[in-house]
Amino acid sequence: MTQIEIGRLLRAGTTGFIAGCRVSQLTVPAFGSLVRAPLGEGYQVYGLIHDIHIDDDGLVRQLVTAEHVTDEVMRDNRERRIVPVEMSVLAVGYEQDGKVHHLLPPRPPLSLDVIYLCDDSDVKRFTSAGRFGYFRHILQGKDIPVGEVLAAHLTQAEKANSEAWKENAIKELITLLRDDYPTLMSVLGALREVA
Repeated sequence: MTQIEIGRLLRAGTTGFIAGCRVSQLTVPAFGSLVRAPLGEGYQVYGLIHDIHIDDDGLVRQLVTAEHVTDEVMRDNRERRIVPVEMSVLAVGYEQDGKVHHLLPPRPPLSLDVIYLCDDSDVKRFTSAGRFGYFRHILQGKDIPVGEVLAAHLTQAEKANSEAWKENAIKELITLLRDDYPTLMSVLGALREVA
C-alpha cells in the first residue's frame, strides 16, 4: 500500500469532509480520485474528491489587477503563502477490521487527520467489495457534478480493475438511473467523453 499524503482534514461530517493542502501538494490529488482517511484501530473512511478550489485573499486580489507580476512574486504566492487548496470529499464507505462497507461511515475523520490518495490496490479492494453499493452515495450527492465525478472515478477504477469491471459498473448505473432520464443522460454523456 503506497502512502501518498494529499492533505489534512479541515472539517467533516458523516456524508463528507473538506481537506486542505498546500499548493505545492496539488500535483497529486485529482477530481474524482478515491481517497482514504485512516483513523486507527482498523478503521478508515473512503471518499471521492468532487471539488477542488483555492480561495483568494487580499494580496491575490491586488496582484490580479497589477500590470507586471514578476515570476518571483508568483512563486512566492504559490510556494510560501499559507492559503490552502481545499478539496471537498463525498464519503462513499468505510473499512473496519479489514472489511469494506459501502455505507456511510459510523463516525467522520477528525480535524487534522491525514488524507491519503488511494493507490490501485486500495481502489481495487474498495470497488470490488459488494455490488457497487457506493454508487447510491454519488447519485444522491447534493450540489456535486454527478456525471463528471462518476466518469473520473470509473476511469481511475478501471485502471485498478478491468474493462469488464467498468462494463458491469455502467450496467449498474443504467439500472439505478432507469427512472431518472436526465441524470442518466448526464452520466452517459460524461462517460462517453472518457471512453
